[in-house]
Amino acid sequence: MDIKTLHDADVIGITSAKNAFDTLATAFGQHVENWQHEVVDRLSHSEWTGTAAGHANTRIQNLHNELQAAQQEIGLVSRALQDAYDGFAAAQAHLISALDDAKTHKMTVAPDGGITWDKDPNSANFAGKDADEQAKQIQDRITAALNEADHADQTINARLAHLATNASSGTGLDSATAKADTDAANALQQAPAAGTDPNSVKAWWNSLTDEQQHRMILNHPDQIGNLDGIPAAARNDANRTNLKNLIQDRKRQLADLGPAPAATVGTGRFIRPNPAYTEWKAKRDALKEKLDGFQSIQDRLDGKVDNGLGGPGSNPPLLLLGIGDQGQGRAIISWGDPDKAKNVSSLVPGLNSTVSGVGGGDAMTAKRIYDAAVSSAIDHKETPSVASVFWLGYDAPQLDGPSVLMQDRAEEGGAAYNKFLTGLRATHEGEPAHMTAQGHSYGSLVVGKATQHPGGLPVDDIVLVGSPGVGVDKATQLGIGADHVYVGTAKYDPVADAPSPGMLIPGWAAVEAITNPDGSWHGTDPASETFGGQRFSVADGTVTDSHDNYFGKHGKGGDSLPNIGKIVSGHGNTITREDPR
Repeated sequence: MDIKTLHDADVIGITSAKNAFDTLATAFGQHVENWQHEVVDRLSHSEWTGTAAGHANTRIQNLHNELQAAQQEIGLVSRALQDAYDGFAAAQAHLISALDDAKTHKMTVAPDGGITWDKDPNSANFAGKDADEQAKQIQDRITAALNEADHADQTINARLAHLATNASSGTGLDSATAKADTDAANALQQAPAAGTDPNSVKAWWNSLTDEQQHRMILNHPDQIGNLDGIPAAARNDANRTNLKNLIQDRKRQLADLGPAPAATVGTGRFIRPNPAYTEWKAKRDALKEKLDGFQSIQDRLDGKVDNGLGGPGSNPPLLLLGIGDQGQGRAIISWGDPDKAKNVSSLVPGLNSTVSGVGGGDAMTAKRIYDAAVSSAIDHKETPSVASVFWLGYDAPQLDGPSVLMQDRAEEGGAAYNKFLTGLRATHEGEPAHMTAQGHSYGSLVVGKATQHPGGLPVDDIVLVGSPGVGVDKATQLGIGADHVYVGTAKYDPVADAPSPGMLIPGWAAVEAITNPDGSWHGTDPASETFGGQRFSVADGTVTDSHDNYFGKHGKGGDSLPNIGKIVSGHGNTITREDPR
């Protein structure tokens, strides 16, 4: 597709063709109806019986089915032409808008897309001091419009070619074929169900024109934004809309609660808590907790909080790859585009993680990983290409009960995490990325569970820090080879250094159950020699700070964050090692 072809395209002609097929479908439908009344119904009401009558009835019914199938196929051509018009008209409008802006900025666009302008400040046609930037933006818009038209051309051509083959070969007269074609056309108007295989989702997404994709994002942001297999840029667009919707919905629900009932009822010595107030407060607190979390993420996206964008990673885009209110809430963010980056990290957090944390310090945890990987790439004389994801796609254990000792949350989270990474593999552009799965604290158990699904976890390296166990006894059981399983454990980390029954951890109740004979919580201690992983150096820390310092939160992690950066950038062989315990 070139500029002139798209600019001069007679898209109205597509509408004329579509209308012609509508007329044909209507006329053909009338013929089918007449056939039904004049032949099928008369024959069925006749008194003709016998072998010949049976054969005739069968053949006539088959012919009727073929006519109905043909009518369906003609209607599908009309629908394809309507989609073609929508796709080409949108692409043409985007091109014309870019060309008009080029004229406004006193620029000339060549047939091949090259842009020139007058650079003389004294000239009446001087394009301005920001002409370079304006030209780049306009050129990008022109390229996007041409790509949009190409995409529409390919997808519509495939649909029309299929229908043409059906017509010429006669397969379109088969009822099952017509039904399958109709189902496929209907599927273009609705998102696949949650949990659909990410590769199938990606194939469905690619079958849409850019305009259809745009409508899906506008009309179904909650589905598109959280569907694994949808490209990251589209998920980000959808989730930013969905986040605003979630915030407004929580504000509305809070307003609908009305004023607080009296906290107590009765008088004197008969005063007691008011059940209505207790119920009201529980609802209010739950709504406000999620609202505050969603708002903190919105503030982060809006740049209202410090993003720490001064490190070696410069200014990567911040993408919202998931947001939802199920359970404790869901939130997935990424520094950098995982569909384009050569090195992609995805961190699963653990104990006490919340949606509000994602908008707060957790976002900076992912950013520090990003910066560390960029620094490692630079140290190795490489052009940095990194995306760092923070994945809170499950209900992390909280400090309000024994959930951290159980594995049910990790089982559910592991299934979701496996599907998420499968989606990143499906949507990545160009050569496959070097992907690193990271699990911190209970999140390491989530990663471990994710590796046990059929096909394994589609990553190249695994990083486990502050781990209470990953549900297996050997690094080799994680499916990628023990030499690609990296473990960081601080000497005084109370989570990784599983306590004895009854031992108190600051802020926790006494631990009364240990599930593994070797003293770890969820399988063999990953830092042990028995486990067989690659142990890397971290700071010893103290019992009160070591668990949170693997990612340099307080600048006390020692070699931990630089080592993680080396692994994420594909240079795990250069880590500073530490002997297993």
